[in-house]
Amino acid sequence: MNNDWIDVRHSPEYQIETIHAHFEGHAYDTHWHDSYLVGVTQQGTQQFHCRRNKITSTPGDIFLLEPGEIHDGDAPIEGGFTYQTFYLSPEWLDREIRHLFHDTPSSYELSFAKTLNSDPRLAQAIAQTFQLLHFGEFRIVQQSALDNLLAHLAPHIHWRAEASAAHLALGCAHQAREYMHAHLNEDLSLQELAAATGTDRFTLTRAFKQAFGIAPHAYLVQLRLAEARIRLSQGEKPVQVAAELGFADQSHLGRWFRRAYRLSPAQYRQICTNLPD
Repeated sequence: MNNDWIDVRHSPEYQIETIHAHFEGHAYDTHWHDSYLVGVTQQGTQQFHCRRNKITSTPGDIFLLEPGEIHDGDAPIEGGFTYQTFYLSPEWLDREIRHLFHDTPSSYELSFAKTLNSDPRLAQAIAQTFQLLHFGEFRIVQQSALDNLLAHLAPHIHWRAEASAAHLALGCAHQAREYMHAHLNEDLSLQELAAATGTDRFTLTRAFKQAFGIAPHAYLVQLRLAEARIRLSQGEKPVQVAAELGFADQSHLGRWFRRAYRLSPAQYRQICTNLPD
């Protein structure tokens, strides 16, 4: 859409991306991130699917997504929607929460209780912190704002027991996911995945969709895109990233990247590194 726009900034120090965007009509295809998403809808109506539910977010609503949660995005009414969001590194968020709140369990991982929330104080903290990070305020001011953001985010965080390796190994879906992580740059087939997990491809596909809400082939594409983001942010060229992650060529990577993130790989690399393509 001609009226769509997206403004992305990258903060290596905090491992945080800030995104300010506006979309009309279809925003982005089904995908997932390897970060925690903390955002607020500023204008219009944002609609997306997550946790097997259709979610409608209106101005002032807060949306919280965990790494790996499948979601899409659409503007169901005329005028589109505008939002601000943070992509928070799991390592950074876990470390900072544990520093800020000492009584945190060591064998548990962070989880958001609800995807959609109404909390005016958290919404205000998101807006204030976003401005300070996005436009490069003094570091001490940014750090204070981030601490305030975490304090208001804490009531929405639950601690979920980490699944043991023995438990994960019980499901062919989890085995297939681990296999894809280990072979993400290879031209895998469903038959190969099924053989690696000791089942057939039809059973594997059904189990994978039930476990993760997405088909194995779609998960593999998103896994490669998540790795592409990391490599591009470190300065690797799109053509090199495409070749190393199993895409046919740079254009193939670009088509998938734009569908998921509404940016080209070259644009994202330049945002993160200030390097031209």
